[in-house]
Amino acid sequence: MVRDLQNTPLIDKKRSQRDLPKINERIRFPEIRVIDSDGAQLGILTPDEAMKVAEERELDLVLVSETAVPPVCRIMDYGKYKFEQEKKAREAKKKQHTADVKEVKMRYKIDEHDYQVRINQAVRFLKAGDKVKVTITFRGREIQHSHLAETLLKRMASDLGEVADVQQAPKKEGRNMMMLLSSKK
Repeated sequence: MVRDLQNTPLIDKKRSQRDLPKINERIRFPEIRVIDSDGAQLGILTPDEAMKVAEERELDLVLVSETAVPPVCRIMDYGKYKFEQEKKAREAKKKQHTADVKEVKMRYKIDEHDYQVRINQAVRFLKAGDKVKVTITFRGREIQHSHLAETLLKRMASDLGEVADVQQAPKKEGRNMMMLLSSKK
């Protein structure tokens, strides 16, 4: 979508100026401390003098620290710097694991073998680094026996005690009773 910049409000122009990186002509300070691409300090210069030095080396002048007195700028290849920053961010995103919440559902009248299957599912989820939400559903008049469901959830918490910590104790929510477990570090 092409926008006509002359008809855009002044607020949009200011916002777009703020979002742009402070490089080259956008650096507006009376004096700046300039650091060379090798890391050597060139001293305190005016932005125009620093721009001339950067242009001679065919590099960009980039504002590194705005809060320092005087502000610090570095002479570097901005395109290469931006590419490396994006590459680092992609690598960090690849390595991070978000803990999902997996759910294990059952009824309080569960048979022993089925209970062991649910335990094994929960162990698998916890070892993968996810949190486990254990839910017991009630149908009809079963809700009168919520104390049996709470007993079952406490039993499950003790059976999973080696691999899990109870993050949220058994709690009744409508026709369900749930408990949240997270893996031990």
